[in-house]
Amino acid sequence: MNTSERTPVVSRSVIVPFILITSLFALWGLANDMTNPMVRGFQKVLELTNTQASLVQLAFYGGYFTMAIPAALFVNKFSYKKGVLLGLALYATGALLFWPAASNESYGFFLAALYILTFGLAFLETTSNPYILSMGAEETATQRLNFAQMFNPMGSILGLLIAQNFVLGALQSDDTTADGTPIYDTLSESAKSVIRTSDLEIIRNPYVILGLVVLLFFVLIALMKMPENKQQEATVNFSESVKRLWKQPKFSFGVIAQAFYVGAQIMCWTYVYQYAETLGIDSKSAVWYGLAGYVIFLIGRTIGTALMTKIDSGKLLMLFGFGGMLTLIGAIFLPGMLGIYALIGTSLFMSIMFPTIYGIALEGQGEDAKFGAAFLVMAIVGGALLPYLQGYMLDFGGVGYEDITFLGVSEMRFSFILSLLCLLVVALYGRKVYKSYHSK
Repeated sequence: MNTSERTPVVSRSVIVPFILITSLFALWGLANDMTNPMVRGFQKVLELTNTQASLVQLAFYGGYFTMAIPAALFVNKFSYKKGVLLGLALYATGALLFWPAASNESYGFFLAALYILTFGLAFLETTSNPYILSMGAEETATQRLNFAQMFNPMGSILGLLIAQNFVLGALQSDDTTADGTPIYDTLSESAKSVIRTSDLEIIRNPYVILGLVVLLFFVLIALMKMPENKQQEATVNFSESVKRLWKQPKFSFGVIAQAFYVGAQIMCWTYVYQYAETLGIDSKSAVWYGLAGYVIFLIGRTIGTALMTKIDSGKLLMLFGFGGMLTLIGAIFLPGMLGIYALIGTSLFMSIMFPTIYGIALEGQGEDAKFGAAFLVMAIVGGALLPYLQGYMLDFGGVGYEDITFLGVSEMRFSFILSLLCLLVVALYGRKVYKSYHSK
């Protein structure tokens, strides 16, 4: 009999702590995907170029890169629980800083608030992912993490609905005339100032409310007795741990693959709104296409978690990587609405990638898992750098999305060649794992 069939994915003794930590996956998913549409919101309100607007993602995902190693060092000295609590405190602080940022009407202040907020997310992801892996037998660890990660797109869907119904749909700067001409562009500076103040307050409010919710989770976890994993929470020499990790191709290639995967995900989920605009779809309606991507992502995560009991995780990662490349080819070259449908379909294949790469790279790492987790979270910086590069590509011919063409398609469509190349790296990693490690 298969051992994983006899071993529970989560034992009853840790079920309540498991639920609490799993809920955090939804909490940072909410922040991630409430922020993606804000790129377009800030661009409209503050009249930014594509490159300037992409600084939202640079600040947001740059925070992960900055704080992942300090988070691992903190957990190494203290515990997973204290790491989670510090992460929640930083998350709440960054979210609440949106209030003074809106009062000052400063884009730089908003970027700083997002940067601090993601310090907290870096702590949470660096801590929660290996914490979930440690809450049970190692042979069921990847299944356990995939299950916990299923709640991440649920938070993403909620974040997107908040962005649509309480932010994008309420922004006056996005209003147009009957023929589609932006009204905001035709106003005097004094009239724009009034709208700018109102719109920045609209952007502010959901983050402030989110900050208060995060504080509630801080209190709940602070009061709860949480499990400890003596092996993984033991103090480890940092430099020796890092040397051991980076000598293993399965881990080092995994970090690279994770960076490219996150870059692909954020590009597909951020620029679907601009893609929709080229098809004559307004910002509020475009959110439905983003939402469809998240629903498909959740379905894919559910299917992928089930398939993982039958198909090797490395092989499944390879197959999903190639599948995502095919849908991105469709997003680039298929005409009209078929292109955006293909782009949305990419979410199905991206669904299992983060937790699967994460679980594979940390297989058998034991006490080194906390530092391995830090590097895998640092890899999220791919979500900061690659969207910035895509924004730069979109500005080649001007601030529009169809100023020039490449290979017979607009710059908007062609820019998704970056996501295609990213998923190629993921597919190659899955193939390497399957052929060199799991087949043995």
